[in-house]
Amino acid sequence: MKYIVTGVDGQLGGRVAENMLNSVSGDQLIFTAPDPSRIPTEKQQRWLDAGVELRKADYNDKNGMIAAFTGGDRIFFVSSIINGPKRVAQHKNVIDAIKAAGVSHLTYTSFLGANRPGYHQYVLEDHRLTEKYIKSSGLKYNIMRNNLYMENYVTVSVILAMLSNNVWGTNAGEGKATFIAKDDSARVAAALLLGKGTDNQDYDITSLTPVSERDICEMIAQKSGISFKYQAMNDAEFHDYLTNLGIPETTDGDYSRSPVPFCTNDMVTNEKGIAQGQMAVISHDVEKLTGHKPLEVQDLLEKYSYVWKEKLTSSRQLH
Repeated sequence: MKYIVTGVDGQLGGRVAENMLNSVSGDQLIFTAPDPSRIPTEKQQRWLDAGVELRKADYNDKNGMIAAFTGGDRIFFVSSIINGPKRVAQHKNVIDAIKAAGVSHLTYTSFLGANRPGYHQYVLEDHRLTEKYIKSSGLKYNIMRNNLYMENYVTVSVILAMLSNNVWGTNAGEGKATFIAKDDSARVAAALLLGKGTDNQDYDITSLTPVSERDICEMIAQKSGISFKYQAMNDAEFHDYLTNLGIPETTDGDYSRSPVPFCTNDMVTNEKGIAQGQMAVISHDVEKLTGHKPLEVQDLLEKYSYVWKEKLTSSRQLH
């Protein structure tokens, strides 16, 4: 059995790659990235020494992906980092290449709410169209619908607050979410890639404890000693808060001033979903697939404390 992991240069794909390397022998693995040369040399060498094949697979190049995926039996397909019609086109390329290469099963990373009425987050249309295409492809599949990543709230939200005189702005209000850690998402992805799921079944990937952004803000304020101020905003105010920080409307925008790799349309609609209670879904799929309960926000605070510790260190040096 040959397993393919796409996007191994990224945070989620890289985690899935390491999980697979701890589960099967390296000669059963094909890792792909749009530009493998960007992966640190030491990591590449470690993978190659273990018997892994590292191949180039650019989602814009269907023929190249057919070559990269040939010889694989099951594939983990991480969604593209861009939003909108370009992403949908890329995803169709991937699915077509998977079929043409003779791969029999794919696991895809979607987003919570893609199968639920009344969810209108900016990225959902991309995922809905991709899911529809997967289900019409004739391939066996699993779809994992990840909730919002915890890491974005213990790093990105903190960074934006520190750039805003410690004002933690959001339109999430007092809504709560069952945020998911990338480590848990990666463990689920590896489990599904290894065949531990049921064919043609979808899974909601969430933690078990709904938490508000105010809760996270207060946790980090207490742990860091920084007086972060949680400020509830309406949609227009939060949009302006992000725009003033240089964050573009879409992923086609100008990121030269942006402190984060996200777009305002994505962030505003995600937070609005929290405010509306849509992201507080509780699923036990993580434990069912991995045998372990998912991490909670407090479990990540120390790991990502470098975000605020760097600021405190710089502040002390200035004095």
